[in-house]
Amino acid sequence: MFGRRPDGRRVKGIDPVMRITPYVMPMRCDAQVFLKHRADMEAMSAFIRRQKEETGKSISHMQIIIAAYVRAISRNPEVNRFIMNKQLFARNNCSTAFTILKDPSDADKGEAVVKIKFDLTDTIYDVQNRFEAAVRANRGEDQPATFVDKLLAGIFLVPGLATVIVGIVKFLDRYGIAPGVLMEELPFYVGMYITNTASIGLHDVNHHLYNWGDVGLFLGMGVTEKVAVVENGKTRMKRYLPIGITADERVCSGAHYARFFADMRKYMDHPELLIDPPEKVRFDKDMEYHEPKI
Repeated sequence: MFGRRPDGRRVKGIDPVMRITPYVMPMRCDAQVFLKHRADMEAMSAFIRRQKEETGKSISHMQIIIAAYVRAISRNPEVNRFIMNKQLFARNNCSTAFTILKDPSDADKGEAVVKIKFDLTDTIYDVQNRFEAAVRANRGEDQPATFVDKLLAGIFLVPGLATVIVGIVKFLDRYGIAPGVLMEELPFYVGMYITNTASIGLHDVNHHLYNWGDVGLFLGMGVTEKVAVVENGKTRMKRYLPIGITADERVCSGAHYARFFADMRKYMDHPELLIDPPEKVRFDKDMEYHEPKI
């Protein structure tokens, strides 16, 4: 309310065309843009092998992608904005969410949603530490029920209560007065949601954006593809990691998105650049934030 929310602050002085866009396309499903990218699987895998040999660290492909996202946001904070109630807000955190199996060997034991906040100075090692700590905290049958699990269990005890509760929360969220604890717990309030459909043998997907919450970017990793390339005059089959990307076009201009995705491509194809922290970090005006290192 009054330009402030638990997860951000209203951006002022924006271009009139950007300002009118949410009125033309009031919902995220109206403004979804679908993209495809093939990341250099061989470069990422070679980096992962070197790190294992030199440092003993087991870095995953998803961790590289998330680290590339964090570094790209540190250079392009405009992409870390969101639309709520037709107004543009700057997010006060850098965050991602993803779904994991509670037991990787048994899908019937259910899933858990992991949500992580990052600092824009994070290196690939910082991202790995946060990632692994969050997964450990959410994996296993003996993990205690989360706040959201308890809330959902309670509202489903009364027929029709879920519809009423969701309606109330959406109304409060629209005006920036929804309980902050819900935004902290629910996965619908992050800058990027990423899914690894390759882990269950599926191709990359362009997942829809949720109208509830403020997720403006969704990435879907697919199974490895082999593509014919010509190198030094010879043709060979090269491995790529396909990624389906869905973005909310109302968040920033096409030029900002272009610079952001160019940065992400650079860091995914050259993950060694993520070993050291960035020399400089850009924040939206009056929106500097930090997360303690783990």
